[in-house]
Amino acid sequence: MEIANDTVIKKSKRLTSVVWNHFERVRKADTCYAVCVHCNKKLSGSSNSGTSHLRNHLMRCLKRSNFDVSQLLSAKRRKKDNAVTVANIGFDEGRVKEEYIKPTIIKYEPDLKKDEIINFGGRKFDQEKSQLDLARMIILHGYPLNMVEHVGFKVFVKNLQPLFEFVPNSLIEISCMEIYGKEKEIVYNMINKLHGRINLSIEGWSSAENSSYLCIVAHYIDEEWTLQKKILNFVTLDPSHTEDLLPELIIKCLNEWDIDRKLFALTFDDFCVEDDITLIIKQRISERRPFLSTHPLLDIRSAAHLLNSMVQDAIDALHEVIQKIRESVRYIKSSQEIQGKFNEIAQQAGIDSQKALILDFPVQWKSTYLMLETAVEYKTVFLLFQEQDLSYSSALTDEEWGWATSVTAYLKLFLEITNVFSSNLFPTANIYFPEICDIHIQLFDWCRSSDSFLSSVALKMKARFDTYWSKCSSALAVAAILDPRFKMKLVEYYYSQIYGSTALDRIKEVSDAVKELFDAYSICSTMVDQGSALPCNSLPSTSYDARDRLKGFNKFLYETSQNQNVASDLDKYLEEPIFPRSSDFNILNWWKVHMPRYPILSMMARDVLGTPMSTVPPELAFSTEGRVLDPIRASLNPDTQQALICTKDWLRNESGDLSTSSSHVALPLLIE
Repeated sequence: MEIANDTVIKKSKRLTSVVWNHFERVRKADTCYAVCVHCNKKLSGSSNSGTSHLRNHLMRCLKRSNFDVSQLLSAKRRKKDNAVTVANIGFDEGRVKEEYIKPTIIKYEPDLKKDEIINFGGRKFDQEKSQLDLARMIILHGYPLNMVEHVGFKVFVKNLQPLFEFVPNSLIEISCMEIYGKEKEIVYNMINKLHGRINLSIEGWSSAENSSYLCIVAHYIDEEWTLQKKILNFVTLDPSHTEDLLPELIIKCLNEWDIDRKLFALTFDDFCVEDDITLIIKQRISERRPFLSTHPLLDIRSAAHLLNSMVQDAIDALHEVIQKIRESVRYIKSSQEIQGKFNEIAQQAGIDSQKALILDFPVQWKSTYLMLETAVEYKTVFLLFQEQDLSYSSALTDEEWGWATSVTAYLKLFLEITNVFSSNLFPTANIYFPEICDIHIQLFDWCRSSDSFLSSVALKMKARFDTYWSKCSSALAVAAILDPRFKMKLVEYYYSQIYGSTALDRIKEVSDAVKELFDAYSICSTMVDQGSALPCNSLPSTSYDARDRLKGFNKFLYETSQNQNVASDLDKYLEEPIFPRSSDFNILNWWKVHMPRYPILSMMARDVLGTPMSTVPPELAFSTEGRVLDPIRASLNPDTQQALICTKDWLRNESGDLSTSSSHVALPLLIE
């Protein structure tokens, strides 16, 4: 820029701002200009123009040296009288004002490229990196993709970083998919390097739009003996989907992640899922990898779903009584006068309960239990109240109060056990056996009730329980045996109460199952020690190809190479005294410490203890509605849904943020 004919003005005492170290003030005719010494750009230099526009230019001047703009920013912060509220902010450009102009009205230089890295006093701005950071934030916190189009978000970002160029949500979606691809590769490599085996839980989801989804989650114990959980697939089910397609979806997941050779157990959230589903999966794996084991492939059903189903049986049977109690509580709380009258009767009756009557929220059965529990405590008060208030029309009979009292006792047991299951974010498999056995024993007593109503409720629950027990009792018992505080003693204790005279036969079945599983791990270990190509995470096959002439050689090799005088890991473990029980006992840490002592048994313990015996997260432990996909995610296409849900799970685990989030699940509130 030519300024030869312009007159350079000497800096007066008024020009005290640090910006004038980077500008020359010149006059042409009656107009004053400020000329940048770095790029020769001419800007207004009159005393009425202030210096804000000069500072803004310096912050984006590409030809200046690596100038530290912190002085400029500090000077701007000191101008308290120039603060501008969000309501005043606009995105119009080019105006020169006396007041401080926010960065939101900065006009970009024409030669500023989108992907160019700009240096701010040693810090660099990278548009591409910032866009990926934004996408990662949206994934991690479950924000909607179109938040990038919200005015408030744009104002915030422009004030924070004026160089950031906004992109449509379609490009943010592409960035999310890019992050998903990179994170998926990391998870894939990590899972395939595991020495242990993988357990899968198959969980059903729904949405407010009545869509159905299938969430496939991997559970395993890593090399540091930490229980891990990662979502592998989130599949949108076609409306015409039938249960026959479930094995195909699971097989597709196994193939995609290449973990069929590692599969140890399948856990379904619905304990009524057909048994042949697991058999089909075992057969398909055998066809693809005939020399890898599909035995044992544990078939587990969710214990938490069992409890919720039994609770629902009891609540459904008591429906009319529960409705009367609801109406009673509503009536008592309908006015201060009625509430006062009720409280007065309670004092006269000597009821010293500190609990207040509450209304339940039907989709949270814990709230129904609390409502019943409190109402039962005030039973005497309700009986007296109905004699004094003729308008009260929801009174219960003595028989109905008896039913409510008994069913409340049922629900209390389920509540206590559910609290045990949900007390840990990732509970290990050993904690379930004693709790399930307690239910089994209680059901015997409930079924013997002389009241036909109560016995019918108990029989319905027991029929549901027996279906679960026949399928899962063996796996539950094996997991309990691998708890050094219990070993076989806990099985003997409970089975003697459950089976009576046939207990010894049942105990032997469990003992044989443990030994059979241990022998399979021992054979695998022997082959690895002798340099076999069979992966150590793959148990030897029990389903051989017809052309395999050495189909029994592996087992023969193991049996004949063992020194009969040397006790196995399992024998040593079971013969040694049980470990003292304590509240702070960590079973995974115990096995980590004792792995050198039990090298083979610890391999088995890693896989068994990592088996998910329940698929319900703690925040939904008392919900009767299951997992619900939020409307924001439900509106996306299936590929994007899977990418966002899987990646969020991976990023949360990576950052150590395992706190529960409601971004995917609609959680009801307890109404009091």
